[in-house]
Amino acid sequence: MNTLKNKAEILDSFRENPDMMAILTIIRDLELKDSWLAAGSVRNFIWNLLSDKPAFDCETDVDVIFFDPDVSYEETLAIESKLREDFPQYQWELKNQVYMHQHSPHTPPYVNSCDAMSKYPERCTAIGLRLNVDATLELFAPYGLEDILNFQVCPTPHFLENEDRMKLYQQRLSKKNWQEKWKNLIFKIT
Repeated sequence: MNTLKNKAEILDSFRENPDMMAILTIIRDLELKDSWLAAGSVRNFIWNLLSDKPAFDCETDVDVIFFDPDVSYEETLAIESKLREDFPQYQWELKNQVYMHQHSPHTPPYVNSCDAMSKYPERCTAIGLRLNVDATLELFAPYGLEDILNFQVCPTPHFLENEDRMKLYQQRLSKKNWQEKWKNLIFKIT
């Protein structure tokens, strides 16, 4: 079984993967404000590596987030459509985090992409990666990497503090059925 022990090894794994570097380059070149490859795109890559599966899974959504109050929902859809047209080998999902708080009950507007990621349902999903203009990779993981590296699925503090959000969390876990793909997942409610 493959082992990743720390942030440096994770970044090296992304850097060595041609598909991930192509995706990160495309995202960077879009020049969207505060943009990241986020959530399942990053989490699944790491879990696949740790499970000795092909790291890049072309069936996994490519979750691209950004934060720009000047880009409308319709403009976001147009950019996503162009990505799908120009790079059809990837499953693009583009979300402007300015609007995404509306999908989480009793949540005030996010202030930036990192704020949004920190309020995702699971700590292991609250992760983002981007390629900077100087070719360095930047990883954002507000709850650290322990959950991902240990196949733990736990709610974020934002979801834990609200009963309505926890109902959504439970529904999401049932719908996702991740344990079918990653047998060694550990689900916790704390």
